Amino acid sequence: MSDRNRDDYFDLDNFDETIDSRDYRRRQAARNNRSSSYGNRRPSSRRPSSRRPNSRRRNRTRLRNRIVILAGGAAILIFLIILISLMFRGCSKKEPVEISTDTKTQQQSGQETATDAAAPANAQTGDPLSTSFFMTPVIDDDNSAGTDFGTVYGWHGSAYELFGGSDDSAKTYADTVNSLASKLSGINVYSMIVPNHTEYGLPQRLKDGSVVQSNSQADNIKKAYESMSGVTPVNAYNYLAEHNKEYTYFHSDHHWTGLGAYYAYKAFADTLKLTPLDLKQCTEKQIDGFTGTFSDTATGLDPDSVHYWQFPYSVSMELHYASGSTENYDSPYFENATAGSNTYGVFIFGDNPLTILKSQSENAEPNRKIAVVKESYGNAFVPYLTQNFSEVHVMDLRTFRANSDVDLATYCKNNGITDFLFLNGIMSANTQGQLDNITAMFD
Repeated sequence: MSDRNRDDYFDLDNFDETIDSRDYRRRQAARNNRSSSYGNRRPSSRRPSSRRPNSRRRNRTRLRNRIVILAGGAAILIFLIILISLMFRGCSKKEPVEISTDTKTQQQSGQETATDAAAPANAQTGDPLSTSFFMTPVIDDDNSAGTDFGTVYGWHGSAYELFGGSDDSAKTYADTVNSLASKLSGINVYSMIVPNHTEYGLPQRLKDGSVVQSNSQADNIKKAYESMSGVTPVNAYNYLAEHNKEYTYFHSDHHWTGLGAYYAYKAFADTLKLTPLDLKQCTEKQIDGFTGTFSDTATGLDPDSVHYWQFPYSVSMELHYASGSTENYDSPYFENATAGSNTYGVFIFGDNPLTILKSQSENAEPNRKIAVVKESYGNAFVPYLTQNFSEVHVMDLRTFRANSDVDLATYCKNNGITDFLFLNGIMSANTQGQLDNITAMFD
């Protein structure tokens, strides 16, 4: 630290007050003359008279010097106080806190355009949890063209799955969920539809029909939520829109990342007024070299890595395999997952008919248990629920019924389920075959 920031920097006792050397020689000569005149006379113990001219001048000089020093010191002190206050005012502007290495900005090579200068998504007014307010994600666009790979569209190192759902398919999904929710008497029922990467990463000009066609997922989800009855819709769309510059979706795969799933979980926790998990209290793990489902159909895709978080509390996992066998683990993650096409399987060991997570979180209510009907989008999401629920029962909509002796409503009653979540990606929610699978779980 500089001496200029020390508390004692302006300590006047440290300043040099040495007398001028010429005056000193004159006084020394006068003293010698007095010694010769008085011989052996003992010197007086009294101080020299203060009435001598030289003494008065010295006193005036010292007083003047002290006044100058005090005034100068005060001026410098005031200057430093003003400077420090300006520095603190500049530092008071909060910068975003990077909660983990997974919050890195997506790497795109485009230059900023007028579109980029628009107000950020989180500046749009409206309640982010409202099911009638859907903010428009701000997407950096350099007006460059992409590549149509048929099933997906490639642009700036990412592949985007195009969406063709309609209002009719959205209403069909809502009707299905409403009907099944009526069979879950006494249970709180929720529904979350998860948008895919196209909604947050591909500019509107590239999906408006002139290049390729991808319908509005926001409009589709809004329509479905408007048509729900006896079900609490959870709007994760806006939470994902607010963070669309972060690594929330893979480049080479159709899933969201562990971070994307976390933001959706936060929307769920906030909707239920639960205390959300804080990722800063967790230990982040990373597996590089993930080659997702688009790697075989698109070229020029950026590399992917899978991130997951070890929690500050214990979680046990019971897996029920399609063969009928079961296994138990002490983590909701496949810790030995490696690079390749199956790295996403780190989350709850991939897709199994039934997975049961039991939590020791101090925030989990002992008798509060949730069941989740999902496809693979739910895999990265359900571990976070252990923060708030003592048990999380996860059913894969494609295989649960074939591996269970009872229908889903009976299963929930037998296991003391208090909350129920339909969690589906936008593509599954608009696919009749997937809705048939969900319905079969209750037969």
